[in-house]
This record gives sequence, structure tokens and C-alpha cells, in this order.
Amino acid sequence: MTAREESHGPRSLHAPWRQQYLESLGPAEAAARAKPNSESTSFLLDYWQHPERDEQNHVIVRNQHGMILLNAFPYTGGHLLVALGDPRPALLDYNAEQRAELWKLTDLAAELAQRTLQPQGLNIGINQGRAAGAGVPTHLHVHVVPRWSGDVNFINVVGEVRIISASLDVMAKRYRKAHQSMRP
Repeated sequence: MTAREESHGPRSLHAPWRQQYLESLGPAEAAARAKPNSESTSFLLDYWQHPERDEQNHVIVRNQHGMILLNAFPYTGGHLLVALGDPRPALLDYNAEQRAELWKLTDLAAELAQRTLQPQGLNIGINQGRAAGAGVPTHLHVHVVPRWSGDVNFINVVGEVRIISASLDVMAKRYRKAHQSMRP
């Protein structure tokens, strides 16, 4: 058996025709960046503009600057998103005060995850731009992902499936209860 045959990692698939598609994404994102507050370009902006739908949208915390909500497509149970109400595609598109508010909300999201779920770790990060993995490249947001030893196991590797063990509704109730207990 050769080293290549023993490898369990993905093999390369050459698809040079995709380059045209990848390059076409740039102009669309540049146009959205030039007019970030035009028509809604993200579900995050839609959620921000409709606070009356917070419960159905699994928004846990909302203040005058932004919100913390459950990711509808979580990596693990309790995966939170943090976003400001003002959609911008890049961190440095926000001024220093806005960035400070984003990090205050991120701190709160991390504390909520710790209090609610007692995870063994947290991944906290930003995917800025489509090439970096941003699913909503026009509205920067922070991921707060609770982690446990073994949360990625054989089923992920063999079946390429993640198991999320709690519904969004149940998780939202747990987070809201924890948030209520934190209020002075």
C-alpha cells in the first residue's frame, strides 16, 4: 500500500472552471460593502429589524447595539452568534466604540455559554469574508461555540454528520433562564 492509499484525509479534486465563479464573488461583496445598509443582505439584519420575533428567531439577548442568538446551523449544541445591529462586512469597518460593544456582547455570550452549559472549552472567532468561511459576508458576526472532549467523534469522521443533542427551542430557554439569573 502506498502512503497515498493509507491516507484518510481528503484527496484533491481539480476543478479549474470554478475559478471564474470564485472571482465573481468579489464584485458582489464589494457592491454590498459599498451599500451595507441598503436592502437586507442577511438574516442577521432581518432579525435586528424585527425584535418582536426574537423568541422565534432564538435571540437570547438584545441591547441598543446588537444581539446574541443561537446559530440555526450549530457546530455543537449551544452555538451562539454575536452581531451588532449595524451590518458591516469587516471588523475594521466598525469604529473603536462599535468594536468595544461587539466584544462586550461576546464576553456576555461566553459567560452565558459557561453558566448555561459548563462546557470544557469554547471556540470564539470570526470568519471575515467568504474566503474565510463567512456564511453571511455582509454582516460580521462572532461565533461562540461550546466544546466538550469527544463532541467530534467517529460519526463526524465516518458519517460526515454532526449530532446536536438539544433543540434550538430548548437551548434558547436554557440560555434565557441563565441570562435572567445574571441580571442585577
